Amino acid sequence: MAPNPETGAHMEADPAVKAFIAYLAHERNASRHTIAGYMIDMAQFASFLWKEQGKARLPWGSVDRFGARGFLVEFQKSGSAATTTARKLASLRSFYRFMEREDMVAQNPFAGLRAPKQAKKLPSFLSVSEVERLLKTPQVMFARVKVPSKFAEYAALRDVAILEVLYSTGARVGELTGLTEDRVDLISGIIRVRGKGKKERLCPLGRPACAALRTVLRHPEHVRLKALVPGRQRPVFMNPGGGAITSRSVERMMSRCVAEAGLGKTISPHALRHSFATHLLDAGADLRSVQELLGHASLSTTQIYTHVTVERLKRVYEDAHPRA
Repeated sequence: MAPNPETGAHMEADPAVKAFIAYLAHERNASRHTIAGYMIDMAQFASFLWKEQGKARLPWGSVDRFGARGFLVEFQKSGSAATTTARKLASLRSFYRFMEREDMVAQNPFAGLRAPKQAKKLPSFLSVSEVERLLKTPQVMFARVKVPSKFAEYAALRDVAILEVLYSTGARVGELTGLTEDRVDLISGIIRVRGKGKKERLCPLGRPACAALRTVLRHPEHVRLKALVPGRQRPVFMNPGGGAITSRSVERMMSRCVAEAGLGKTISPHALRHSFATHLLDAGADLRSVQELLGHASLSTTQIYTHVTVERLKRVYEDAHPRA
């Protein structure tokens, strides 16, 4: 369901929307991506209710429980995933909770509405041997280049380091692309990443990841093409122009590596985060420690990985049960 262009054009001028966006940005430290998601949800809701609305101030207070429920039902009927409908509900409930607190509306029509049941989807992950095959692919592909450029040489080293760091730390791809040189401590074997809600955490690095990062950071300066802006740190992983590599570029690189490794599956960079958590739990790490390493705010988010550690359960059973 796309927002009506007429309604969407007036969203940013609406006082309630402007106040809510300011609240998200300054009090909740929400990212631009998160704020954009809220804007889409609010615009779609406004389009559903007021298709011909042309005013700068939308009548949010006129919405009742039936209007709120009708919007969610419409989304479900359109074939949207249960997760999408649940996100719309959460976004609009938060928006109305804010307006209720600021005395902009008398009630929250989304309060008490239940999200549709979601099928539990286990995270996809790689086995240890599959990870090892994946980590070798950037250099294998580089070895086939007949006349490699200096940047191609750098890119192969960079891609190895990217894959090593993703698997070694369990970092999100956005956390990795935002990594700057001042956030890397190779002596202590730690990187400092900025996660969701702009929260920072320390991620330990394994020896192979440290070695790969050290190689990239010591690479000849002539591949680093972009002059530094005063007061700004250089990104660790760079594109041909010397700027920070994007998340989309990392996804494309990993797709090529997955195909080269012959893994026979569609794997995103996030799968290395899933693999990181699964392998730690399989090896006996406690859930609370894995939660801290992943930067999860809630332990319930980390608990999904307990469903994919069957091999560990089998080993415990075989070691402990007298008739295993």
